[in-house]
Amino acid sequence: MLRTFDIILVVVMTGAATVTYSIKHRAELKLEEVRKIEADIRLEKDTIDLLKADWALLSQPNRLQKLIDTYNADLALVPTASTQLARPNELPMLKADVPPPPVDPKKAKDGKTKGAPAEPGLPVASAKAKPAADDVAAIISGAPQPASLEQAPATPDAEYETDVMSTGSVEQ
Repeated sequence: MLRTFDIILVVVMTGAATVTYSIKHRAELKLEEVRKIEADIRLEKDTIDLLKADWALLSQPNRLQKLIDTYNADLALVPTASTQLARPNELPMLKADVPPPPVDPKKAKDGKTKGAPAEPGLPVASAKAKPAADDVAAIISGAPQPASLEQAPATPDAEYETDVMSTGSVEQ
């Protein structure tokens, strides 16, 4: 009986030693990972410190003034007027936030057009003059718009495109 008990104790001690060794080995691996991560953190902090020093050097007022004096003719820099600054609520809507144009109720009943039905009091968009998303965003934001396309300021390119569109030919 003593022999069986001794063998059981030896097996239990060997199992306990194996478990203890595996736990110790995993703890050492985790400690090695922690040290590697700490080294990476130190490297990143050193890089940040170096970049801050570089930024301080590059943004010195004397250096910037020399650059302004050197490249003033090429860049034609002027101070920003206070009227050029805008608050976020003054910016126009994103194109994704613009509501779809209203649809004529008569056409919606016929099933010829898709979209939201027109709300009472809103103008119905005709097939000829469909506003672009930028125009809708400008109208919603309250920006002044020309009454028609003829009153809109035209650039030489816009006149050329209109001429080509109306005549169907290209003249050189």
